[in-house]
Amino acid sequence: MRIAAPPRRPKRLNLTPMIDVVLLLLVFFMMVSRFGGVQGVPLALAAPGGQVEWSGPPRLVDVLPQGLLLNGVPVAADALAAALAPLMAAPTDAVILRPRDGAAVQRVVAVIDGLRAAGLTRIVLAR
Repeated sequence: MRIAAPPRRPKRLNLTPMIDVVLLLLVFFMMVSRFGGVQGVPLALAAPGGQVEWSGPPRLVDVLPQGLLLNGVPVAADALAAALAPLMAAPTDAVILRPRDGAAVQRVVAVIDGLRAAGLTRIVLAR
């Protein structure tokens, strides 16, 4: 007497490798895509060691870790634009920023943003 073999079930398709590939592609595209626009700060850099012709009153802002100096005189960050107003003939006049004594880059960018918000369009970053 012969014993009958159990009925064969059809093979099922294994979806695990396909799911792995889809997840890897998802991670790859998440890593290489941009999630926001890169914002830049337009600056004019002073020529290194070069002599530049200057006209008008001095407008040198020293950015210190704990404060600001306008032409050597301490000034508050929120009063900088008002202090620069008498020295400016037009909003296109250059204002020179000079980071000093290890001032953080974020502090320099905050000063630039404040000057741009006040309508000053030409900011030069010096060493």
